[in-house]
Amino acid sequence: MPNVARVVVDALNEGQGILRLAPTWVPRSFLQPGKRLKLHPNDYYALGTHRGGIDERWFASTTVAKNENAAHDEGLSYVVFGKDKVTLKDAVEELGADLIGPRIWKKYQRWPVYSKFFDNMGPIPHHMHQNDKQAKLVGQEGKPESYYFPPQMNAIGNNFPYTFMGLEPGTTKQDIIRCLDRWNEGDNGILDYSKAYRLKPGTGWLIPPCVLHAPGSLVTYEPQWGSDVFGMYQSMVEGRAVPRSLLTKDFPEAKHNDNKYLVEALDWEGNVNPNFKDSHYLEPIPVANTEKEGYVDRWIVYGRIGGKQLFTAKELTVNPGAKCVIEDGGAYGWITVQGEGTVGKLRLQTPAMIRFGAMTEDEVFVTEKAAKEGVTFVNTGSEPLVGLRYFGPDACPDAPEVGAYKKK
Repeated sequence: MPNVARVVVDALNEGQGILRLAPTWVPRSFLQPGKRLKLHPNDYYALGTHRGGIDERWFASTTVAKNENAAHDEGLSYVVFGKDKVTLKDAVEELGADLIGPRIWKKYQRWPVYSKFFDNMGPIPHHMHQNDKQAKLVGQEGKPESYYFPPQMNAIGNNFPYTFMGLEPGTTKQDIIRCLDRWNEGDNGILDYSKAYRLKPGTGWLIPPCVLHAPGSLVTYEPQWGSDVFGMYQSMVEGRAVPRSLLTKDFPEAKHNDNKYLVEALDWEGNVNPNFKDSHYLEPIPVANTEKEGYVDRWIVYGRIGGKQLFTAKELTVNPGAKCVIEDGGAYGWITVQGEGTVGKLRLQTPAMIRFGAMTEDEVFVTEKAAKEGVTFVNTGSEPLVGLRYFGPDACPDAPEVGAYKKK
């Protein structure tokens, strides 16, 4: 086993505060992969059909995927330096504030967020993620999340590029209790009480805990809290049965058959909000007017959940031949979605196809110190260099609020 501190310190010195990360692939046994993650066609079931197809790639993750029969490190990102590799989780535990900054380290003692590409052929079940109070009952943390649909990943929308969100105003709790009562009778009809929104590449959504949502089939970039809790409230999707265990897995065992309790766990006002779109929909907002300088940085995830800024994200586009220095308020995970160039001293290149287990040059983690001092991005290719980066809590106090895109 390599010495974690030595490997990471050497990597930081070589990369001037920027770490190279290896791709992290996660399967889901109950979903069908959309096959737009650039994995080789033979590798979407690289972990075996019993584990399910690979439909997610996680970025700068110190969060373990809560899958059945999973390896101990499933979901964890690896820092790679020369022939050595160590998990980003271990790196943060060893170097703490030197990586993620003193404020986040002091409060959380970990990197408390992560992001992923989520890629499915069709929709997934109407579900919610527990809040902190609920998740604590089963020894976990709650999970707010956000969505952005990168145009580069969405040339094809697959089977159902629409997402049901929330519940129609006027829906009663008894309506949804009856849906759960019908779990083993086929489709329990919960979507009869919801509304589907058409998904548009280049836009996004902010989703608080306890709000029902059934993500559609666009490839989704998802900055979110570092947890993997959920409860599925829909019993059948595209003719496939959803095991009731996926409804109850992150609720106390004594409540698994209490449908009233499971419905009471929903944020009712949040679900039946008559202004749901206005409360959650996001469009990109330029950080500054820099087009004449050959680059544009845009806010793609912003706003507060429960009055708190838990995560934010930006999309940087650098034109061919252009160079820029970007200063940020905190550490971030970066994934390249188009073009080639450099970030600091490290090369960036967007792969066309990736073999499972192979290394790439599209993902890095930038420490808080490097981010605050300013990171230099250079486009060395013939097309725009585009990357997505996400931040931890309170890293971007100047981020807009939900709805600000209307005023731009």
